[in-house]
Amino acid sequence: MSQPLIVVDRITKQVPDAGGVLTLLDQIEFQMEARQSAAIVGASGSGKSTLLSIIAGLDTPTAGTVRLAGTDLFSLTEDARAAVRAVSLAFVFQNFQLLGNLTALENVMLPLELQGRRNARAQASEMLDRVGLGARLRHYPKLLSGGEQQRVALARAFVVAPAVLLADEPTGSLDHATGERVMALMFDLNREAGTTLILVTHDHQIAARCDRQLHIEAGRLVQGGALNKYKRQPHQPSV
Repeated sequence: MSQPLIVVDRITKQVPDAGGVLTLLDQIEFQMEARQSAAIVGASGSGKSTLLSIIAGLDTPTAGTVRLAGTDLFSLTEDARAAVRAVSLAFVFQNFQLLGNLTALENVMLPLELQGRRNARAQASEMLDRVGLGARLRHYPKLLSGGEQQRVALARAFVVAPAVLLADEPTGSLDHATGERVMALMFDLNREAGTTLILVTHDHQIAARCDRQLHIEAGRLVQGGALNKYKRQPHQPSV
C-alpha cells in the first residue's frame, strides 16, 4: 500500500497571551492521499488558517509535525522547507497576492522562472489562455476585476504542476456569482492536474465539493473522515 501524500501528526500550536498560554491548535491529526481534496471548515478564529500555514511549513507548530511525501517538514531548515514549497506546493489566497508591478503574464511566469524553466513565457501564456485570460496577458492587476485577478492567481498556482494546492478562503473577496465561477474553474483545473487540494472555507457549498470536510472547533478537529458523495456539477462558464 502506498503511503499517504500528507500526514498531519498531532499538530499543536500555542502562543503566549495575557492570561498565560493560548492554544490555537490542539492535537490535530489526519492524512491525505494523492489527488484527494479536503475542506477545512469552522467558525472564524477556530484555527483554520493557522493549520493551513503549518501544513505549508510557513508556520511552525509547538508540537507535532507534518510529513509531505514521507519528508518531515519540521526536521528541515527554513531554507530547505522553502525549497520543498517551491517544488511541491502552490497557494491561492483570498486577496490574490499578485505583484502589482508585474503584468498578468509576468505574475504567472514568476514561479516558473524561480524554478529555472526555460520556456516560462510560453507555459504562462498557455495557462492564462486556459483560464480565459489570453487577451489580458499585458494587463496589470489594478486593471483586472476581482474575478480576473483570482483567475491569474489560479493560473500562477497550477502552472508549476504542484503536488499540493493550498487555498485560503479563495472566494472571500469575490461576490457570490463570481466566486461560484472561480471555484468551478478551480475544481476543473484541480481535477485535470490531479493535484491534492486542501482549502479553507466558510462556505459549506464549496466544502461539499471536496472529498472530505475537516471541521475545526476551538483548535480541535471534531469531525473529518468520510469521503462525501457530492456529484460534480456541469462545467460553468469562466468569469
